[in-house]
Amino acid sequence: MPVQMEVNAVELRADGDRAVLVGLDGEIAPDQLIFDEELVSALREWARVVDVVRRTAAEDRDATGAVVSHRGRQLAARLAGELGTPVRYADPLTGETSTVDPPYPEAETVAPPREPVEPTPWGTGLTVTAIITVVVAFTTLVLAYALGETSKWISVGTVVVVTVGLLPSVWIARRTPIWRWVAFGIGAGVVASWIGLPFILAA
Repeated sequence: MPVQMEVNAVELRADGDRAVLVGLDGEIAPDQLIFDEELVSALREWARVVDVVRRTAAEDRDATGAVVSHRGRQLAARLAGELGTPVRYADPLTGETSTVDPPYPEAETVAPPREPVEPTPWGTGLTVTAIITVVVAFTTLVLAYALGETSKWISVGTVVVVTVGLLPSVWIARRTPIWRWVAFGIGAGVVASWIGLPFILAA
């Protein structure tokens, strides 16, 4: 039956074809601890590979031994994370012992505080738009009426010139936080001028 091991530091070793942990209470097999089954299987496989490598000739052991040692350190790091304590790793081929600390959780990235979104000033904005609409429409129609005394086509031309001259500025300023209210007023004033133009021509 698996047991939970109280440890301050343990050592991972390969004993023959078995992976064992050595702590204050002596040797204990990893499958006797409450570990993930995949980790226990990985430790067993590593111990079997170590046993095979130990039996090979010395000239064939170097490259394979480096891989086995690296894998052992990886497993020691996983054990350290599971136990929450440093694990000493006894290299089964060189005999060297090193301490592997538990991995530290990555610090969460703190997003910078968002700047508060200012409320849309509908009251003030619509008031400005209404005033600009009246000014533009009145000015354009008065100019068209004054010039229309000579020719009605001049009245139409006047409104066309005013429209062509103002629309590029309206288009550019339509998304600017403050000037958009002025732009809306100019656009509405131009539309009102075209609506009022037939009355000027009929006069």
